[in-house]
Amino acid sequence: MRRDTGFPAADAENDFLRARRGQVLSRLAAWLRREPDDVNIMLPFHEVVEALGYLGERRLGLQTVRLDSIVGSVDRTRDFDRRFRPTSARVRERWQRLALAARRGEAVPPIEVYRVGDLHFVQDGHHRVSVAHALGLTVIDAYVTEIVTRIDAHGIRHRGDLIVKDYRRLFLERVPLSGEARAAVLLSDPWDYAELGEHIEAWGFRLMQDEGTFLDRPTVALRWYQEEYVPVVGMLRQADLIDDRTETEAYMWVAAERYRLIRTHRWDSAVIDTIRTSRSS
Repeated sequence: MRRDTGFPAADAENDFLRARRGQVLSRLAAWLRREPDDVNIMLPFHEVVEALGYLGERRLGLQTVRLDSIVGSVDRTRDFDRRFRPTSARVRERWQRLALAARRGEAVPPIEVYRVGDLHFVQDGHHRVSVAHALGLTVIDAYVTEIVTRIDAHGIRHRGDLIVKDYRRLFLERVPLSGEARAAVLLSDPWDYAELGEHIEAWGFRLMQDEGTFLDRPTVALRWYQEEYVPVVGMLRQADLIDDRTETEAYMWVAAERYRLIRTHRWDSAVIDTIRTSRSS
């Protein structure tokens, strides 16, 4: 709880001490709960963009940005935690100077951020963001540059989430799905994207052998989705074999079971019945 003394310099000092204490307690709580090490670490901008695949950028100018959407940094990930609380006393002097200026009502320049999806990463203004959090603000003025990426940033919460995004980006380079198909094919385990890519490429090879013609990657991806994935997922739904997996995870499981049990690449109701029977036995 923040209690002001009425003396701006003393209050700015207390602001810093309270922010540091909150950071230390947060680390201790995370350790006691055995949470992943990255739960309180801010997201590194370059790793996020690399995982999603950089396409381009555009300047959007001065905007008002929600503080809770600022989750990372371009180059200062060691000085502040995920909520921009100071991780050491190294930033204290500059931090308190900015807090004092804010408490006196002095103008504070806008920060500079990169936008990736609905996430923001600080390029310049880490101390200003930290002070704004400490003073209980919810928004801050920022010059925004939007980064366009191959895949969206949805679902990124911690650094570990980047592994899934990176493998999904590589998968979509091998299997260039688009639109509805791109959104539908989702896996939780990043390693499964490599296995699914191999599976689809093998399916495409068999298709080209059957038709005696060459098909490029986008064509193979589209035909696999329309002729293989959608019908099989429909059969799985009817047979109540999706369970708590994603549809894609259910598809991969049943495709492996099909070949393990009856050594075939075909699909029909008899295949589904066989898999369901083996599952309950």
